[in-house]
Amino acid sequence: MVLRLYDTAAQQEREFVPHLAGTASMYVCGATVQGPAHLGHLRSAVVYDVLRRWLTCGGLDVRFVRNVTDIEDKILAAAAHAGRPWWEWAATHERAFDAAYRAVGCLPPSISPRATGHVPQMVELMHRLTDGGQAYAVPGGDVYFDVRSYPDYGGLSGQRLEQMRPGDRGHGGAGKRDARDFTLWKAARPGEPSWPSPWGRGRPAWHLECSAMSTTYLGAEFDIHGGGRDLLFPHHENERAQSRSAGDGFARYWTHNALITAAGEKMSKSIGNTVSVDALLRRVGGARLRYFLVAPHYRSVIEYSDTALAEAGAAYGRIESFLRRLAERHGTAPPDKALPRGFVEALDADLATPAAIATIHRVVRDGNAALDRGDAGAAPAAGAAVRAMAGVLGLDPLTEPWASSAVRTSAAAESALSALVGQLLRERDEARALRDFVTADAVRGRLLAAGVQVRDTSDGPTWSSARNGRVPCARS
Repeated sequence: MVLRLYDTAAQQEREFVPHLAGTASMYVCGATVQGPAHLGHLRSAVVYDVLRRWLTCGGLDVRFVRNVTDIEDKILAAAAHAGRPWWEWAATHERAFDAAYRAVGCLPPSISPRATGHVPQMVELMHRLTDGGQAYAVPGGDVYFDVRSYPDYGGLSGQRLEQMRPGDRGHGGAGKRDARDFTLWKAARPGEPSWPSPWGRGRPAWHLECSAMSTTYLGAEFDIHGGGRDLLFPHHENERAQSRSAGDGFARYWTHNALITAAGEKMSKSIGNTVSVDALLRRVGGARLRYFLVAPHYRSVIEYSDTALAEAGAAYGRIESFLRRLAERHGTAPPDKALPRGFVEALDADLATPAAIATIHRVVRDGNAALDRGDAGAAPAAGAAVRAMAGVLGLDPLTEPWASSAVRTSAAAESALSALVGQLLRERDEARALRDFVTADAVRGRLLAAGVQVRDTSDGPTWSSARNGRVPCARS
């Protein structure tokens, strides 16, 4: 099979054929760094990380660009409210987003351009549009794109121009030829950052930024433009209109992931129903959180709930448990170079991760059955296949960052177990000192039921479990 992707512009799946042989170019709209990352932000990052890994697995050199919007009305407002410089506020939250991406196993982008670093390219793009008559400046220094100059405006999102409403909320709009024209350049305002331009000092508008940054690094025509479904209109519609009006072929495939909802509402700061990434990482860890985001199809809405998160964690735990059980008996199986056919067919069919993960769990069940019957050939083969498939999805428990995370978790669990057993053994010692042998025997029985064996020696009691060797008890 060959990879087929659902192209939003075509409203159907299309065979993926790279613009340049041997290379895949991707631009994904990154964060507007106005505040901390929440769960909704991570879905797009994980979806396109999986797509990137699959393209790489297919032998392509993937050039992956994910931008940072570090100048925007919301950033300026949030920084002003906090009483902090806008640039410091943006940089602080950019680092927090990068940490969140790493925490769920996303590979770093080929480059992560900031909007503030590409103002000259934006000014040059505006020059092309104003020279061609598709954009115009008004008294005061604002520059607008004339939506009626682009006949296919609305073609990406499937909207009709006559049914559209003005999109520049919160911006003056004085001098617009049409209320639906969108802003390319905002004239400088007192106290706000600004840059020089032929139309006076000002700053770029959001839509202009992505057109300039994507083509700067990927060329006038590139393969895939991705982002969340909420960006389809007006952001992506406007990008497409201004870039093609300037003569660029721009994106050949448009892909959009569905959103995460909570109680049926889009997860959003403005609604106030977001879930902190830091809190989720403390609760379930990065690997289980990534599984929660990968398991549904990228074009399906994820309804967040504690139950759904727990079920995803348990499913990932079955994969992890099989591989660790296999390692204890036969050593660590290296990933297989060949992927099972069902897995390949699933991902080639518009990145159908539910079917791909179902294949992983089927092989896990077969592998556990092989371990149960002592099949020293089939069990390692299953482990190698599981690791190969999980690796493509960024979920292999035995590779970084999950391998070291598992070691840290294991060490923490052993420390907690040692503290709890030590406390119980001190209670047993106290009972024995009072010749309360019924209580002392009951404590020993509770430990034995939990898989902890106690042995009395001349140096004091020691204990052991299936997870560790014999450990001396620290006396009070």
